[in-house]
Amino acid sequence: MVWIPGGDFIMGSNKFYREERPARPASVGGFWIDPRPVTNADFAAFVRATGYLTTSERAPDPAAYPDADPLLLVPGSAVFTKPPGPVGLRDHQAWWAYVPGANWQHPEGPDSNIDDRADHPVVHVSFEDVSAYAAWAGKALPTEAEWEFAARGGLDDATYAWGEEFAPDGQAMANTWQGRFPFENLAEDGYEGTSPAGAFPANPFGLYDMIGNVWEWTATAYDLPRATADKPSCCQSKASVDHAVARVVKGGSHLCAPNYCLRYRPAARQSQSLDTATTHIGFRCVLRSSAPGH
Repeated sequence: MVWIPGGDFIMGSNKFYREERPARPASVGGFWIDPRPVTNADFAAFVRATGYLTTSERAPDPAAYPDADPLLLVPGSAVFTKPPGPVGLRDHQAWWAYVPGANWQHPEGPDSNIDDRADHPVVHVSFEDVSAYAAWAGKALPTEAEWEFAARGGLDDATYAWGEEFAPDGQAMANTWQGRFPFENLAEDGYEGTSPAGAFPANPFGLYDMIGNVWEWTATAYDLPRATADKPSCCQSKASVDHAVARVVKGGSHLCAPNYCLRYRPAARQSQSLDTATTHIGFRCVLRSSAPGH
């Protein structure tokens, strides 16, 4: 793990989406953080040791989803499927589908596998799943402030985790979407889906994939930093009335594109319901203990 000494910083941003505003002073104490997101190999070791079954591998409780199609009350998860052509960007059902049999071992459905993706971030993990892994590992999930401080790498108020230029000298710095979302993925960064953890340069703190590849769970309940009457952002959930049903996810993913969801930035944030697992959300852990040498 990498030691982050903590300190004061400007959290959020006034430059992009409303849920990031206002930019505001924040402070975190020192903590250790995983240099990379938890991989399929890491998660497989946890499952072998504990026999854990993820939420996507269990049948949903019909009482919890009284309006659901009974045919969908089977083990499965939300999978991104690229439509054949342009679609309206306000209908996420045009590219998301609940796929029976999809889970962390079968990311696109029962006919897929992770045989060649041991070093990719684990996906299709709910908040319950990542919390269980963190407890087993003797670690914790980062708070939103800890995660954002680490992602910024000491570059206070920079747009990206490496500075202001998205692709300095033409170099891809993160796994994001190139092309017109959701139907055209040019994969100019070398990857159409997830990429191996650490495939792109580390930020100044030595942390990989803080931006792009997969969104990452935090322990922080989702809410807006302040009340606002601004027009809702393109792909942003409303603040939850019940904070028990949503947490903040950070960092953007390989599905984030400038024409739809420019959220591959440290300040970016979204809400995610606790029971939802998808093909583009993973996590990393922290450890709050003394600094090195103490």
